[in-house]
Amino acid sequence: MSKFLFGVFGIALVFLVISQTREVRAGAEPVFASETELMRSGAVTTTAKTISYETDEAPGTVVIDTDGANLYLVLEDGKAIFYRIGVGRPGFEWAGTHRVSRKAEWPSWRPPAEMRQRQPYLPRFVPGGEFNPMGARALYLGSTLYRIHGTTEPETIGYAVSSGCIRMLNEDVIDLYERVPVGARVIVS
Repeated sequence: MSKFLFGVFGIALVFLVISQTREVRAGAEPVFASETELMRSGAVTTTAKTISYETDEAPGTVVIDTDGANLYLVLEDGKAIFYRIGVGRPGFEWAGTHRVSRKAEWPSWRPPAEMRQRQPYLPRFVPGGEFNPMGARALYLGSTLYRIHGTTEPETIGYAVSSGCIRMLNEDVIDLYERVPVGARVIVS
């Protein structure tokens, strides 16, 4: 009996592998979840990892690569902490160098008048909290309207969807917030 069950299991496994291979080759979605699907499900709560990173920038500098949707916090000895981010959608990209001018935990959000004009359904004010689109933390960049902040939409990480702000997973922005002081240099390219 056990040989019979083992044989049936083996045949079923072969059919499963063949059918999944055929589906992927035919252009169907892969069987395994993407990073975005894992973030959406809550299975991935951080993208932070220490990597080798050669740069002339001083430790403590935040470097944002908008084309790659990556943020690097420069460390000593040719290292950096890498995070995946969401960036400005077409027409809302920007570049420049600023300093962190302020930090806030569970920040409130007042969409700028220009944003409310484009998106009239937006409220004038959203208090801080878990349903606020700014997420768990915010680092304000100079006197601009731009911020590095968390998000209530983890599936947007890795994409160009914002009105210019830099989005991070909440666990990632909490980690960055604890590491980066007011006055830190931020380079957006």
